[in-house]
This record gives sequence, C-alpha cells and structure tokens, in this order.
Amino acid sequence: MTEPTEPTAGVSRRKFFSGSAALAGAGGMALGVAGALASGAAASAPTEPVSDVERMAARANLSYPFYGEHQGGIDTPPQDHLVFTAFDVTATSPTELQLVLAKWSAAMAEMTSGAPVGKVEPGREQAIPGDTGEATDMGPQGLTLTLGFGPSLFDERFGLAPFKPADFAQLPAMAGESLDPALTGGDLCIQACANDPQVAYHAVRNLARMARTMVKTKWTVLGFGRASAGANQTTPRNLMGFKDGTRNVKDVVDLDAHVWVGEEAGQPWMVGGSYLVARKIHMLIETWDEDTIGDQQSIFGRTKGEGAPLSGTREHDVPDFHATVAGAPAIAPDSHIALVAHENNGGTKILRRGYNFTDGLDAVGRLDAGLMFLSFQKNPIQFATLQRKLGSSDRLNEYIRHVGSGVFAVPAGLPAAGSYYGKEFFA
Repeated sequence: MTEPTEPTAGVSRRKFFSGSAALAGAGGMALGVAGALASGAAASAPTEPVSDVERMAARANLSYPFYGEHQGGIDTPPQDHLVFTAFDVTATSPTELQLVLAKWSAAMAEMTSGAPVGKVEPGREQAIPGDTGEATDMGPQGLTLTLGFGPSLFDERFGLAPFKPADFAQLPAMAGESLDPALTGGDLCIQACANDPQVAYHAVRNLARMARTMVKTKWTVLGFGRASAGANQTTPRNLMGFKDGTRNVKDVVDLDAHVWVGEEAGQPWMVGGSYLVARKIHMLIETWDEDTIGDQQSIFGRTKGEGAPLSGTREHDVPDFHATVAGAPAIAPDSHIALVAHENNGGTKILRRGYNFTDGLDAVGRLDAGLMFLSFQKNPIQFATLQRKLGSSDRLNEYIRHVGSGVFAVPAGLPAAGSYYGKEFFA
C-alpha cells in the first residue's frame, strides 16, 4: 500500500521545464516531494482534540510518493474527488507522442507534490504563465494521477503494436449497455483524485494544456463523494443511498492475486501495473425513489441503513447465500451482491474505485446523475465476467444504464526521476 508523506515548508522544488527540453533532459527531472514518510500512527495519542483548522491543514499537506513500484491512485485510499478524462492522440509521429508522455510524467510528479508546473507569474507582462494558478498555495491535497493507455494507442500510427499486451482490446458488447460513442474509448486516460476538487481539476487542466497540439479531450467525468472504500476507511454510499464497496479488495494478498499484473501480460512494462475499466453509469433516480424500501433492499441484497447482508445483522457479516427466511432465500439469487460475490464467481475479485457524479438535468428534465464506476484488475476479463452476469440477471438493471465505457492498460510505477511512462516504447 502506498504510504502518504507530508511535505515540510520552505523546501524549494525544481520547476517543470517545457518543450523539447523536457524530453532531452528527462534525466534531470526532480521528484519535488519533500518531507519524511508518515506511514505510521504517531508514537502517542494527542492530549488535546485536533482543531478543524489543524485537520484541514493536514488534509491539504497530505501527499503520496509519485515514484514507486505501482502508480498512485490504485491501492491508495480513495480521496473525496475525481476528475477522469480520456484523450485521443492527435500527434502524427512517435517523437511527438514520446514528448507528451515525458512532459506529462514530469508534470505529474510536480503536481502530486503540490508544486506548480511552471511560473504562475512570469517576469515579463507579455509572457504566458506556465501554470494556470488556480491551485496555488492549496497544497498537494492527497493528489494522485494515474495514467493509462487505451487499446487504440497500439494501432499502426506510432508503431507500438509490438508492445501491446496479449489479448488487450476494447471491452465486448454486453447486455444492459446504451453506450454513447462520445463517452467511449480513448487513446490515453488520466484519473485525478484529490481531497479538493480544484486541485484535481487543476492537474487535468494543465496536462491537457501542455499537450493541446498533440492530444484532444474525448470525454470527462467529474466525480464527488467516493463510492468505494480502501483499507481503514468507512464504507461510503452511492446515490441510491446504499453502502458501496463493503467487500472491496483491500489487503496485500488480494491485490497481488487480483489487481497487479505479473509476467502473464507478456510485456515487462506492465509488470506491477493493472488494467483500469471505466464505466459511466446513469441512474434513473426518479424511478428508484418511487420504489419501496423492501424492494430496494431485496435488489441490493443488503439493508439500506446498516448495509448488512439480508442474511445477517452487521455490515461486514459474511453473506450466507444458503440462508432462508420462510422457505425463501434470504438473499435473492438475482440480487446485486449475490451476482458479484466472489463465492459465486470462482473467486473472481476486482478493486472498485468509483465516484458519484451529477451533470445537472438531462434533455427531458430528469436528474442526470449516477456512478462513475472505476475498477482495477490484473485482466479485463475479470470485469467482463462479472458484468455479463450483471447485465443479464441483475434486478438493478431496471434502474441503471451504462452510457460510457473505456478500458486502459495502466503501466507500472516509475522507478525514479528521469524515467517516464512509455519510455520502453521508444528505446
């Protein structure tokens, strides 16, 4: 599990340098993360209550190391806010793509440490600021930036076919989908998560800005209110009011078994990486709100308040799919939790990292809201296997529509300053 750090004040950070110099001087790029690891609890409990100001300052100063075995934003405890963006590459040569990836990697290291990617106030009045400035003095805010490569990046444009992982392709069509082509696919993606929405927005805005002549935004989702739990986090609720992710993957054993890619990918650059599935799921909120509590609970297989399986009394009780009430199954076989439970799927698990979203009203005046479902797994087949069952049998389908979709190969973390994502592609 990636441990957070808390940077100390007064430490200078090397500023990101743009243009071709970023690629030529990649070996000189600095991490920009200062401070000691804060991986454990304090030696002794504080004698006085922590004030709201101190608590807010701690959240603002929280940072996660950028360099390491895995990218941040996967097993990192989910933050409160998300900006997910898929991009199509408009660059026309491998060198231009290489430059984008080198510049982005350097900028990601800077922003996750709380540093800008250039001068907010250049010395000349006619100069264009290097950084847009809206996150100035806000701190790292626990920002993580996770980059992924879509299957389409490995087509004939850049000669990357030899680096494509085995059997890596767009997700197959599945029941229950009503996908909008404008919300589907992408050559690249950035998942920005932070404790403050402005910091997450600033990160994606500046990455898009520095590559604006070589990539274009395809689709984006702004998420609020995490809908998944990591280790030592309480389980949050989705917009249907139910706790989401009670049985999420959290421990190292499960991460190794179900999330981190090994040698089976056939590509060294993916060892230690993962596969990201992104699904924008629209909820029919008004219809759901008119359903009875008994039916809602039967659909999920859990109580709404406590979040307990209908075979138990507490949230973390292990569901008993054989239990009966008055001769009928306590948990309906077509309930959501029964269909996705690893006990009923040959042990298959995925790491959920979803967020709630709202986009105001749709064309007919209904609430346009739902779940930005994000999951990480060592093979996209894990997701597809579960979704096929859900799409054909889940009673929840009456109230949801999958409208956006993408799958991305998320490379392993970078070992140190001077490296960049995709460097192996251009050796």
